[in-house]
This record gives sequence, structure tokens and C-alpha cells, in this order.
Amino acid sequence: MKLRATLLTAALLMAGLACQAQPAGPRVSFNGSLGADKALLVIDGEPRTLAVGQTVKGVRLVSMADDQAQVEFGGKRQLLIYGASPGSIGDATAAPGAGRQIMLSAGAGGHFTSTGSINGQTTQFLVDTGATSVAIGQGEADRMNLRYRDGRRVMTQTANGAVPAHLVQLASVRVGDVEVRNIEAIVIPGQMTHVLLGNSFLTRFQMKRENDVLLLELRY
Repeated sequence: MKLRATLLTAALLMAGLACQAQPAGPRVSFNGSLGADKALLVIDGEPRTLAVGQTVKGVRLVSMADDQAQVEFGGKRQLLIYGASPGSIGDATAAPGAGRQIMLSAGAGGHFTSTGSINGQTTQFLVDTGATSVAIGQGEADRMNLRYRDGRRVMTQTANGAVPAHLVQLASVRVGDVEVRNIEAIVIPGQMTHVLLGNSFLTRFQMKRENDVLLLELRY
């Protein structure tokens, strides 16, 4: 019951944050193709049709193949999968020499959890595809000595009203032997049983679920 209450609170916090927090780059999804050289992209919520080589709002369509489209923004490329959740194109990169796949098994309640680390500090993660960013309770952030108070302060709406939170950039997030750098996170007041692995981390991966196994593979 305590875990469910914590997850519900976190979900409410993320719902409020979604309207206020801005990712490092535009959020882009691949929603269809028009012939062999045109793609329907949704850029920051706005549908746009791009031909290969065309640039709109700083996003360039590099190539298309089957159900995939490769785009570029600010010198960074990202492979988009048809129908997948929007991903933000920013400066998050995999650490040199790191692994590229994470395999998780569902635990109690069907949740995917794992031990990992943030900036070298061990913590417990829970995959949450409904969370905008990696979400960390303030108590856990203090334990890991994160300097979140130096981050941008935002207000987010919860069931108990508006509460202050802080946006931070994590130097590294590691799960298993996969380490990804420069990940956006939010530190929220109170205690949480897990750090939520939200979409600022998950959109760096292609996700595939088979029964009770979740496979995450780095896109680039």
C-alpha cells in the first residue's frame, strides 16, 4: 500500500511537471510516412511534414527506412521508431565503453525495478514510462549529495497543492553495465521508495517487452 501511494504521488507530480519542465532539445516523434522520402513528425506537439534533407524548427530529417526515421538537431542524431513515445534530442550520450542493453524482469505488482547508480552513488530504480523525467525524492537526493538546490526551481501541482521542485542535470545514470550521461531529472520534496526512471532516460532506448521481460537497447 505504501508503494502504491508513493507511485501515485509521483505520478501526480509528473503530471504537473509536464506542463512546466522543458527538455534540453525539442521533443520529436515519427508518426507516419508520405511516400519514400517524406515523414510526418510531431515536433514539440506540432505535426510537420518533412522531406529528406529538410529542416523545420531546427530539426533535420536525415533519412528514412521502413518504420524508422533519423533526425538531427544541434549536431546530434537520433533514430525515431514509428509509433514510439516522443523523445527529446539533447546532449545525452552513452559513456565510452559502456554496455548497450538492459534486461529487466517484472517483480511484485508487475513493476520493473533494478539497482543502479546516479553520479556513482548506488540507488534503487523503478521504470515509469509515465514520468517526464527521472524523478528523485529529496531525501534520496540529499543522501547522494546531489546539488539540486543549484538547479532551476519550478513549481509543480500535486493533490496537496503546488510544491517547489528542482530541475537538475545528472552527470551519469547507470543500470547494469549501461551508463548514459547528461540526463535531466527532477528532485521533488519528500521520500520515495525508488528513483523513477522516466522518459528523459527511457527515450534514449528502444524498448521491447516480452511477457515479464523488458529489454532496453540504446538507440545511439
